[in-house]
Amino acid sequence: MENLSSPEHKILQQVEELGEKLERLQDEIRGQVFGQDDVIQKTIITLLAGGHALLIGVPGLAKTRLARTLGTVMGLHEKRVQFTPDLMPADILGSEILEKDTDGRQHFRFVKGPIFSQLLMADEINRASPRTQSALLQAMQEKHVTIAGKQYDLPLPFHVLATQNPIEQEGTYPLPEAQLDRFLMRIHISYPDMETEKRILLETTGNTEPELKAVLSAEELMKAQQLVRDVPVSDQVIEAILKLVHSARPESSENPLVQEYVSWGPGPRASQALILAARARALLQGRFSPSIDDIIYLAPSILSHRMAISYHARAEDVTLEGVIQSLLAPLR
Repeated sequence: MENLSSPEHKILQQVEELGEKLERLQDEIRGQVFGQDDVIQKTIITLLAGGHALLIGVPGLAKTRLARTLGTVMGLHEKRVQFTPDLMPADILGSEILEKDTDGRQHFRFVKGPIFSQLLMADEINRASPRTQSALLQAMQEKHVTIAGKQYDLPLPFHVLATQNPIEQEGTYPLPEAQLDRFLMRIHISYPDMETEKRILLETTGNTEPELKAVLSAEELMKAQQLVRDVPVSDQVIEAILKLVHSARPESSENPLVQEYVSWGPGPRASQALILAARARALLQGRFSPSIDDIIYLAPSILSHRMAISYHARAEDVTLEGVIQSLLAPLR
């Protein structure tokens, strides 16, 4: 007889209950962002796993619209910052201002910046100076900021959706590896096909747009994030993650492409990202446990910004995408 009070049964019941809401969540987003099911799925997975996403795509591919839509349907307070070369850390974090009270005494008051939101849209993050980019590091990893020696906690949940234009690099500052590693996934957004673009034309240039409804609340999202960490993972999947990440490191890899063309490979944070994202994808699809297929699907977006190929590889027309696909071949 099935034990209805067992931890496994309770997790399964929670997965089934949440699955219906997550399906409605995707439908709401698809009604606003057309033809980008892969991007939508990976972005939701990132948030369910409690991480941040870096969206790569040319202007006009609905990156900002996606962030705004996610904020509404997930019940998150969202803000947007357009990154520019003259943007200062205080423009994001906030600053102290000198005030005078009714008794004439002066004191400092902290005015919070836009980072004090649950979903921060960092538009064209690579246009800001390294000093401003680094202001996000502590916030993204530790969920708090320090101003004038005092710590201020950020609202929970806290997520960053940052965008980059892959074409125009003039006047930009490449994100350092330490900050790239803070993004759970690097998600590429491609051009829509002709049918999708026709729908975009018809549905976004009229006087009315589809009404957007909240499906989750911030509290429900945080409960879902806790549930993700309770989803069991088989030894087979854990072993596949470990072998994949170790095979991507030149020091321990037996893959000839990695040995010859990869300058440095992913660290342990890549393994953590893979296992969390795999659990989140299983939850999103209403499954009790992740599979090897989840690892194959997620690995390119999780490894691509945690590895670097050499100049020799570029001269030989060897791409990072090709190297990652060669690493995934044994898992297929």
